[in-house]
Amino acid sequence: MSNAPVYIFEASEKPSLEWFDVPLVEATPESVKEYGCLVDDPDNFEIEIVQWPAPDWRPIDDGTGDEAGYVEGIFHGEWKGDVLFGTNEAVNGNYVLGWSADPQQASNEQQTRPRDQVLLWHMNYHPDGGQLFYPLDNKPFVVPAALPGDDLKPEKIVAFWCDGTKGLYIHPSIWHEGIFPVEDEQRFLDRQGRVHARVSCDIGQEFGVYLSVPLRKKF
Repeated sequence: MSNAPVYIFEASEKPSLEWFDVPLVEATPESVKEYGCLVDDPDNFEIEIVQWPAPDWRPIDDGTGDEAGYVEGIFHGEWKGDVLFGTNEAVNGNYVLGWSADPQQASNEQQTRPRDQVLLWHMNYHPDGGQLFYPLDNKPFVVPAALPGDDLKPEKIVAFWCDGTKGLYIHPSIWHEGIFPVEDEQRFLDRQGRVHARVSCDIGQEFGVYLSVPLRKKF
């Protein structure tokens, strides 16, 4: 039986849960430095690729184990009604990222409430490499994140508000989720490790809450 999450589903398949408020932090060189960095020019930026771990005491030879490189493509974030969908062409991924309303009430056919938050049900990290999100439409966006470690807790999560003039790079093993557009639809350059190892956490199942990630800047 696969332990991989199912990313495409009807909102009504998820239960009503309490909301946990995630703090919104302005992305600056100082605020993101433990998580990664801001990127001015994606054409001259290399992501980190983690060397394959040695299975025993003999080390991996230098120059090997990290040669798969990276993949890149367009990441699309698009609201349909109350549901935020993501498509990552770099890894052929399609996702329900979250909702603006309780999933038992959310509609993917018409907007029933302001799109001022994302109720997030899932986060993941990639131990094999870093990941770059660079806005192609020069509009603000939000990325939830947490520092490495499998002992994830809702209170360890922050959301970075990016103004759309720079990209956000996250180091390997940083918890995150897809990019949240502040407007109805946005495109991003996504660059990440080709191996694409993914470790997941179903927030709703594990903690009994959804993460309320704000999309409106208040600072």
